[in-house]
Amino acid sequence: MKIHEYQGKEILRKFGVAVPKGKVAFTVDEAVEIAESLGGYPVVVKAQIHAGGRGKGGGVKLAHSKDEVRQTADKILGMNLITHQTGPEGKEVKRLLIEQGMDIERELYAGIVLDRAVSLDTFMVSTEGGVEIEKVAAESPEKIVKAAVDPIAGLQPFQLRRMCYALKFTGVQFKSGMKFLSALYRAYKQSDASLAEINPLVVTKQGEVIALDAKLNFDDNALYRHPDIVELRDLDEEEPSEIEASKFNLNYIKLDGNVGCMVNGAGLAMATMDIIKLAGGEPANFLDVGGTASAETTANGFKIILSDPNVKAILINIFGGIVRCDRVASGVVEAAAKMDVKIPIVVRLEGTNAEEAADILKSSPIKFAVATDFKQAAEKVVEALG
Repeated sequence: MKIHEYQGKEILRKFGVAVPKGKVAFTVDEAVEIAESLGGYPVVVKAQIHAGGRGKGGGVKLAHSKDEVRQTADKILGMNLITHQTGPEGKEVKRLLIEQGMDIERELYAGIVLDRAVSLDTFMVSTEGGVEIEKVAAESPEKIVKAAVDPIAGLQPFQLRRMCYALKFTGVQFKSGMKFLSALYRAYKQSDASLAEINPLVVTKQGEVIALDAKLNFDDNALYRHPDIVELRDLDEEEPSEIEASKFNLNYIKLDGNVGCMVNGAGLAMATMDIIKLAGGEPANFLDVGGTASAETTANGFKIILSDPNVKAILINIFGGIVRCDRVASGVVEAAAKMDVKIPIVVRLEGTNAEEAADILKSSPIKFAVATDFKQAAEKVVEALG
């Protein structure tokens, strides 16, 4: 689950992570009132959407007076902000973070994420702040210093010192940096975050280390432990079809293609999308219906897939392990009839009772294209697109 920058900073503040003073505003008048309460200018007016690159898109501006705050807030609030992460459609700005301006000396980077290669939470720091970490990794990997954290021992003092040296902290900066990085890790672990990214992390001319920006994502599977974080969810920032899918416990992510995918198992779903692309098609979604592909889950899957007008054909790829393929086939026939699906449907069922499933599909009044293997299924669905 993603949250806004201002919400992330509120969480970080609770764990002792240094962040600038600021509050969220939903109207121009609120923006002016908050700016006046911060104790001096300049202040920063920042659009709040679930996407990076807001500054380049015109969503982050410095204001040096009350009138400038009013003009800037009026311009940004309600604008359709387009960044490299929103896509060409952009996102409407419905809230602003009004924050004190900082006297910046240097911009750095700090982030924590699970490194699946070593199966450990890994701290990353770099002197290249304000730049996408992927770009730094590609062009100057030596400028990224990593610290893999043992889950039992936790973040060690020697790791903190090593990262502070890498960030070239000296004097009061070093002490501030040690405190900052330690608090950031504590916030990441105790909130069950899947990502904590501070970019830029800044050093002020007074030697303070402060999170100028903050991005926190959370592990959906741990949200039951954090009802306070669940309340921060902003449905306006999420894809409507993904919200609908979550109501049925379906794992769905909308993509840009025209082949709807309905698969059981995340690994099989990823492989299905890959083979569709190899066959010359473009997947329209990731959809994992889980281990029990019943008539109900299949119908809900159809409903979600068909909500995307770009979908011109559907590929159902189910492996029957515990679940029997003949039951899945009956569910597919029933669901397709209920939904009155009018686009081509290619079905590949493999596993327990696969032959019986094929007979059910062939005898159905609905004309399914039945595939016997993975490769054939992808070729048939691409062929069905015409």
